[in-house]
Amino acid sequence: MENPDKLERKRKTKDPCPECFLNRQLCICHVFPLLNLKTRICLVIHAKELKRTTNTGRLAIKSLVNSEMRVRGATKESLDLSDLITSNYRTLLFYPSDDAAELNKELVAQDSRPIQLIVPDGNWRQASKVHYRHHELKNIPRVMIKTPNTSKLHLRAENTLEGMATLQAIAHALGVIEGDSVKQALLDLYNAKLERTLQGRGLNPGFEL
Repeated sequence: MENPDKLERKRKTKDPCPECFLNRQLCICHVFPLLNLKTRICLVIHAKELKRTTNTGRLAIKSLVNSEMRVRGATKESLDLSDLITSNYRTLLFYPSDDAAELNKELVAQDSRPIQLIVPDGNWRQASKVHYRHHELKNIPRVMIKTPNTSKLHLRAENTLEGMATLQAIAHALGVIEGDSVKQALLDLYNAKLERTLQGRGLNPGFEL
C-alpha cells in the first residue's frame, strides 16, 4: 500500500466541504460533537497548515465551544499571544519539549483553576517555532502526553511512537483533564475523518464509523 501521506500530497480534495474539508459526498459534519468544557484550547496554527485538508486541529476547535484558533505565519508580523496569559486560567503549552512534564491526573490536581492549553499546530518544523519564537510564552509550563499511538492507519506519516494527529493529541489531553467521554467523542470524530479521507484516496480502512 502506498504511503497515505504521499497520496495526500499527490491529490487535492475536489469540491471540499468548508467545515470538515472532505469531498462533499464524504462529509462528516453530521458527526461533529459540540462540547462545552471548562478547559479552553487555543490552537496556534501556521497559515500554510490551513491549506491542508488533512489538518485535524481545526476540527477540534469546531467541536469545542470554549476554544479558539490563532493563525501565525500569514504576514511578516509576529503573532502576539500575550493576551492569553490570564489569571483566570492555568495556562499550559502543549508541546513535547525536553522540559515538558507529563499531563496526568496528578499534574491537573495541583491547581484548581480551569486549564487553558495552547496547542501549536502544523508540521514539526512549524509547530516547534511556537516553542521558542513566542517569548511571551517562555514562562508557561510545557506539558505532553506519553500515550503511544497504536493506530495502524494515519492521515499522515508519523515519525515517532507517540506521534499523533492534532485532534488525537487534544482528545487524549482532554481525556486526562475532562474525562473519558470527552476523549472518546473527539476520537470518534478523528476516526470518521480518517475513514472518509482514506475512502477518498480509494483505500479501504477496514473499520466503520
